[in-house]
Amino acid sequence: MDKLILNFKSKIPKKIKNPKTFLGGKGANLSEMGRMGLPVPSGFTISTKVCDLFYKNKKKLNLKIIQSIKRELKTIEKETGKKFGDLKNPLLVSVRSGARVSMPGMMDTILNLGLNDRTVLALANKTSNIKFAKDSYRRFIQMYGNVVMGIENYNFEELIENYKLTKGVLLDTELDASDWECLINDFKNLIKEQSKKNFPQDVTEQLIGAISAVLLSWDSNRAKIYRKLNHIPSDWGTAVNIQSMVFGNMGEDCATGVVFTRNPSNGTNEIYGEYLINAQGEDVVAGTRTPQSITKKARLKSGVKGLSMEEAMPKIFRQLKKILKTLEKHYKDMQDVEFTVENKKLWMLQTRSGKRTSKSAVKIAVDMVKEKLISKKDAVLRIDPN
Repeated sequence: MDKLILNFKSKIPKKIKNPKTFLGGKGANLSEMGRMGLPVPSGFTISTKVCDLFYKNKKKLNLKIIQSIKRELKTIEKETGKKFGDLKNPLLVSVRSGARVSMPGMMDTILNLGLNDRTVLALANKTSNIKFAKDSYRRFIQMYGNVVMGIENYNFEELIENYKLTKGVLLDTELDASDWECLINDFKNLIKEQSKKNFPQDVTEQLIGAISAVLLSWDSNRAKIYRKLNHIPSDWGTAVNIQSMVFGNMGEDCATGVVFTRNPSNGTNEIYGEYLINAQGEDVVAGTRTPQSITKKARLKSGVKGLSMEEAMPKIFRQLKKILKTLEKHYKDMQDVEFTVENKKLWMLQTRSGKRTSKSAVKIAVDMVKEKLISKKDAVLRIDPN
């Protein structure tokens, strides 16, 4: 049963010829980065096989799998020195879906799982940052309420916008700890009102709920339609990735970003991406704040105010640049990478082959032949005839 769940640093069993079929795309790449010795937060992948067992067991996780999950959590606790549900140094995790191909309709990421009315105080004490702790808790309630308990996201957003109006502020970052405390109560009342259930305070219940939601999303209408249109077999299933949280929103020495190893629109061999200081992952794509460029050259070209990562965090930028080179050389393809900086420490959250325009696909393929990364045959096969 243990072989159904794999730690990021574990060896993949020899009989598994293609790790993506077993661990999904995200899990296979996290596992690969972990074994390469790159800075990946501790975690494990629940394999695609569990998805099949889940549906055969009336859409429930069986006891043996739950016990295996708890065992893997103990490994994360050992590696991080934190404890799940602890009232002094709580371990928080993210839960992400990860089918072998990227697919619309799959469950959105849940961050900060493991927070409740008591562990949020422990996090505030541990970080000496009550505003950060309360903000993290309201984000978690919002994500969990939406993704697991089925409350439409606009309900939460409306509460935040109305609250900002009454306070006379424009940005979420202008709200303080007491404001988030009020919104936390409003969020919990909204969940109770709409789902007729209380927001779960038990951290194990939270985790099982989130894992089940990932597996259920494999059978969502959007996912089914996408599979039908793209001839993806329904028995592939999805994997689930559980990873210890690293925070890009703890202060000015923290950041989060997305970066490509080459320019995806024109194929130029240069780092291309965006980052935000003092933010969590979803802030970069949410559009609530304007992200900054990764490189100084891109900042000057775009005219966006604010320092690039190369200027604001030169040491981290050099480390990131080196890792991006390593990843591209290893995968022999342009990579799309997510990263977080927590208190001046760089963490890699994900890598995958980057989507690109037709023009850039041709340029990247030709350039990689010139760079002796791939053969001419590989270059031709990489271009989608459509």
